[in-house]
Amino acid sequence: MKAFLILEDGTVFEGTSIGSKRDMISEIVFNTSMTGYLEVLTDPSYAGQAVVMTYPLIGNYGITPDMESKRAWPDGYIVRELSRMPSNFRCEGTIQDFLEEQDIPGIAGIDTRALTKILREKGTMNGMITTNESYNLDELLPKIAAYEVGDVVSKVTCQEPYVLPGDGYKVALMDYGAKNNIARSLNQRGCEVTVYPAHTKAEEVLSAKPDGIMLSNGPGDPKTCTAIIEQVRKFYESDVPIFAICLGHQLMALANGGDTHKLKYGHRGGNHPVKDLSTNRVYISSQNHGYVVDDTTLSREIAKPAFVNVNDGTNEGMEYIGKKIFTVQFHPEACPGPQDSGYLFDRFMEMMGGDR
Repeated sequence: MKAFLILEDGTVFEGTSIGSKRDMISEIVFNTSMTGYLEVLTDPSYAGQAVVMTYPLIGNYGITPDMESKRAWPDGYIVRELSRMPSNFRCEGTIQDFLEEQDIPGIAGIDTRALTKILREKGTMNGMITTNESYNLDELLPKIAAYEVGDVVSKVTCQEPYVLPGDGYKVALMDYGAKNNIARSLNQRGCEVTVYPAHTKAEEVLSAKPDGIMLSNGPGDPKTCTAIIEQVRKFYESDVPIFAICLGHQLMALANGGDTHKLKYGHRGGNHPVKDLSTNRVYISSQNHGYVVDDTTLSREIAKPAFVNVNDGTNEGMEYIGKKIFTVQFHPEACPGPQDSGYLFDRFMEMMGGDR
């Protein structure tokens, strides 16, 4: 069946329908990862967005037991070529069947390189995937342009607290759209991890006397999370060690008077170099974000830059003065992908008192 990707600037790509056949309007973003398409599909940070995979062949090792959450989150999926015959000893099904099961519309057979160049030159924009060959462009473009991502944190967070048992430090993980491997990375270091819904009051979390607090990744514009930012400020005012990733990094900055802004086309992929400013060592990182912290808006009496993106000079992390708090924009838990920055979890352990 034919399918069409219509961008809000009027550009139309024709391809083949994959996954669900329903119409979809979303924000179109691209990811440059060569592997890990299942982790991308199940990353809650993609809620409210449709993902273009720049690597030309997707699905060649099928669906494996590597999901980062219980379901897939992107609104749509866009690929150059979808593998019809996956080959892997861990394969449990095809990506086509997975997209259908998850009710995710997609399109294959389009020039994803040309599409990515448009998004890089003009910036991230909204788009629509439809199988309707009789579409009316003049009618659709205003609807496409009007789409907003909205409050997606409430959509992706857990509904009730739950615990991953451990015999070490007690860590409270605030679930703003947390990937499974964040909790797993802590649990593997012996931590007892209690995962809390995003809108849990700080008083409830602090009353459990955690040894540390983890602020997770998540989707959407951080400035829309006003109620959560108020609670993050209370976490900051406590003496509990805090480690924040991605959206959590942005929320901590906003809670302390900093500002964030949207990037032209974001950082999404498994090959982004970041420099640790304390050592001048460069690490290859996995990233998925469309917003960044403007570190010039944070007082140097409150925080100082800790990491910087080597490609474009944007902020990739902050260290808070006089506090046991550090935050990063990238994903040290990324799996699969670079494990270079996994040491940051060990740093968090040291902040809580070292190995037990």
